[in-house]
Amino acid sequence: MFQVFNVIPAGFFNNLASGSNQRIYADCMQLIYKEYEREISYRIPRNRIRDTLAIYFLEHHVELSEEEYTGDRTANDMAVAVIRKFISKEIGWLYEEIDDTTYEKQIVMTENGIALAEFLNQLEKPEQEEFSSYIYNIYNTLNNPEQWKENPYVNGIKNINKNARDLSKALKKLSTFIRKIIEKMVQEQTLESLTENILEYCDGNFIREYSRLTKQQNIHIYRIFIKTKLDGMIADEPVFERMVQDCMEEENMDHMQAEDLVLDMIQATKRFLDEDYDQIMHDIKHKINIYLQIAIGRARFLRNRENDIRGNVERTMRYLMEEMTELSMKDTLPEEMEDLFQLNSHEFLDEGSVRFPRQMQSIKEPVVTEIEEMTEEAIQAAMEAQRKEAYNPYARDMMKRYLEKQMGDAREIQSEDLPLHRKEDILANISAITYAKENGFEVEVQDGFYEANDMRLRRFKITKEDA
Repeated sequence: MFQVFNVIPAGFFNNLASGSNQRIYADCMQLIYKEYEREISYRIPRNRIRDTLAIYFLEHHVELSEEEYTGDRTANDMAVAVIRKFISKEIGWLYEEIDDTTYEKQIVMTENGIALAEFLNQLEKPEQEEFSSYIYNIYNTLNNPEQWKENPYVNGIKNINKNARDLSKALKKLSTFIRKIIEKMVQEQTLESLTENILEYCDGNFIREYSRLTKQQNIHIYRIFIKTKLDGMIADEPVFERMVQDCMEEENMDHMQAEDLVLDMIQATKRFLDEDYDQIMHDIKHKINIYLQIAIGRARFLRNRENDIRGNVERTMRYLMEEMTELSMKDTLPEEMEDLFQLNSHEFLDEGSVRFPRQMQSIKEPVVTEIEEMTEEAIQAAMEAQRKEAYNPYARDMMKRYLEKQMGDAREIQSEDLPLHRKEDILANISAITYAKENGFEVEVQDGFYEANDMRLRRFKITKEDA
């Protein structure tokens, strides 16, 4: 059984239990931990910690509840009260000692206090893990026996097994994270929020990390090599015996226990590479497919849930197109706005666009609708609103001018020569490639990727077609 309460004070978690001061205590602990970032040890003068906490009370306008603190309500006094509480034997987050040279009071974080502060920081801002680094560390260790020959247990198999277990835990967290995305997707109420969710998913760290795990650092590239080297550790009797001896000293075991532990580590690592890894990755891929299918289904549902209103919109569009064939748009619209009203363009028509007619409802009673005549100001305001709404910075003609500007007099351009400073740049580059053929350019996809400013794009070359 776990005996965690045998190594921590009885009231270690009391400050974080339900109560009016729990948020204040958590904030104070994280502030104290942050003060040690630039220090060479977890040891700081008491007055510095007191001043940091006093500033916190002043800036955030918070006070300790009267249930736990009945003294003066000044920021300095409350800061002293928090320090006194943290160094108490019942809590044990900090302890106080006197400096041997200056005889100044010093505040020192206990090992348990450090662990608690790191845990609070991890809960608030979880660190993004680089999955592919674990595989590369295993490969690099086995490929460089000089790194671990002095101690093949600690620097060799123990380190390899730790990376395999850390990768397993990280991938399990990833699988859970995708499930949260799926649960959030089901609750989306509007097409706009659904689109935001999908864009956040595509732009997020998960896609980049998962891509590296399945491409550059794919485990299939290293699997055979790693398994061969692990088998070689067992087959090489001097190396294996040295590992057992090191394990006996490190873990304080007898020879048989140490030999079993080393064999278990090797077999567990191989089992993870052979079976567990594939099962976890299969589960992740399955959940990604569920996510995308739910996104598509949800989008269709949100788009079609008001069929009556949609039918009204379709009839209105049909009426507008009929009227446009009879009236000359040039008499009422500027030339630059004519393209905004090409309602019957079938440029993007596909099978999914076809809609079968429904049974028309008979009109039993005529309905007369009064039409309000628009003023000149209202017409100009509507035209300006149409301009803004219809502006598309990534349209085909805009992308043609974009490429021509970037290429200048040159006949070809590499992906590295295109700007990649903001998200708008990568969208422009992708759109330019999409419309390249229609705009008179040839695109040649090349090996490797181009990265800049935390953005990543497949390398390519664009060439002007002959006139």
